[in-house]
Amino acid sequence: MNLILFDNPTICQNLLPFTFTRPVAAIRTGILTIAEKWEKQLNTAASFSTEGYLSKKFPLKHADDNVWVNGALCPDAGLVAAIRQLEMGDALVKDTMILAVRTADDEVPEVIVGKVTEYASAITLIDQVWKVFQYNGAQLRADFELITAGRKSIGVTDKHTHVYGVENIFIEEGATVRSAILNADYGPIYIGKNAEVQEGAMIRGPFSLGDGSVVNMGGKMKGDVSIGPGCKVGGEVSATVFFGYSNKAHDGFLGCSVIGEWCNFGADSNTSNLKNNYEDVKIWNYPKGGFVNTGLMFCGLMMADHTKCGINTMFNTGTVTGVSANIFGDGFPRNFIPSYAWGGAAGFSTYQFEKAMITAAKAMERRGISLTDIDREIYKEVFEQCASERVWEKVK
Repeated sequence: MNLILFDNPTICQNLLPFTFTRPVAAIRTGILTIAEKWEKQLNTAASFSTEGYLSKKFPLKHADDNVWVNGALCPDAGLVAAIRQLEMGDALVKDTMILAVRTADDEVPEVIVGKVTEYASAITLIDQVWKVFQYNGAQLRADFELITAGRKSIGVTDKHTHVYGVENIFIEEGATVRSAILNADYGPIYIGKNAEVQEGAMIRGPFSLGDGSVVNMGGKMKGDVSIGPGCKVGGEVSATVFFGYSNKAHDGFLGCSVIGEWCNFGADSNTSNLKNNYEDVKIWNYPKGGFVNTGLMFCGLMMADHTKCGINTMFNTGTVTGVSANIFGDGFPRNFIPSYAWGGAAGFSTYQFEKAMITAAKAMERRGISLTDIDREIYKEVFEQCASERVWEKVK
């Protein structure tokens, strides 16, 4: 079985700005990305059918027998069983949306030649940006069971760390926990390889800390929090997903938010996730070119890759920032900040591409990772795609 995770075009657009720089299935919700979930469930490597400019970094591998799976779909036991039963030419659908199809074709077929099965059970589909954090708690629990099944944790050995629900805590090799409070009574806690929980940190599950990541001294992780690999996180964090390699090392509140890769928060930056009038939060939607109602009372910040903010930055409820924005200054910046924007509440100019790439390369070097030519091509494409959003200045 050759597994291909495909981008549904409508969903891909609704998941901008995160899908500017990755396929839908490379989004993290829970401990794992969607792609990693499918790879573990089906015990095979995945490839991607995505936007052309992303295909060098996320290539498609075609075979004579392919199972194409909607990249926004999170797996569960029922889905895995139904997909394994597909014969060549068959498809699994939900309300006319293709969930999976088995075919020798080199793309998702427009006409299904085999049996079409309507999937009767509920599904978890990450088809809007806010669903990344909205479903994060449930996905954390599912991923915890998947990752830890049949395995043994190294346990908590530090005598100054206080633990509740020890049976729901899994710590990988090389990880350290010192003088912390781990409360897994409300959900599992997963600490990845070589990760570090520093003195005075307080963690309530469900929670995951990716390989090599750090919860800084005194950090308050309040549940439904997923931190990908290579991050440094502190302050107060609630119901938030960090994709990876991002820093929120200092005090300040971040809640009901999604943070991409290579982002950085200045000291004492804060995000509102609740409006003063308790109304539903509206956020920017790229295909609409305007704001849409999330239907949620709590929704914070959607920050795409390589965006940085200065000290004491204040984000309004439901703020969306594009790729590689640089935000600073006093006051609240606008609720939608385009890619490669430079400025804050006082106004924005364009963050010139070469300068942005110099900063990106330096940030990545700090984690021992290089900015490749393929990365530059992707970021250049995003710079050009988003030129019309930067209406304050003609972009050359």
